[in-house]
Amino acid sequence: MEPDHLFVDTWGWGSLYNRGEAHHEQVRVAYQTVRRSGGRILTTDYVLDETFTLLFKRVPFGQAQLFVQHVDEAVRTGHLHLEWVGPERFDEAQSLRLQYQEKPGISFTDLTSIVVMEELELTHVLTGDAHFEQVGSDFRRVPRRE
Repeated sequence: MEPDHLFVDTWGWGSLYNRGEAHHEQVRVAYQTVRRSGGRILTTDYVLDETFTLLFKRVPFGQAQLFVQHVDEAVRTGHLHLEWVGPERFDEAQSLRLQYQEKPGISFTDLTSIVVMEELELTHVLTGDAHFEQVGSDFRRVPRRE
């Protein structure tokens, strides 16, 4: 069964955008499947912050600029739902950071994503990051990996 919603993490954006990424085709198919079915594609301002920073460091300016324009257009047309972290979600992420002291590798951006996903009852995340499955929630990575 395909998800009717998909949260896109920084890894997901990078793999979707970069055809040279090992999982590009799997990521593209997963993303397009949700879009074509009328499902919701979501991300956060923190994820986009991290993604934009990485893109402008790794690809030519024009390519990164084009990605930013595509994201803006997707948000404006409703193809992408942008969730803002804000103060309350930030505070919850800080609490998670202190709670997961045995998992220092989880980024603060991932913690904010976890807060948003739990709040919105989202389960599917376009990511290669196992942290989402390691926090004890019912999150499932897309594309699925064994």
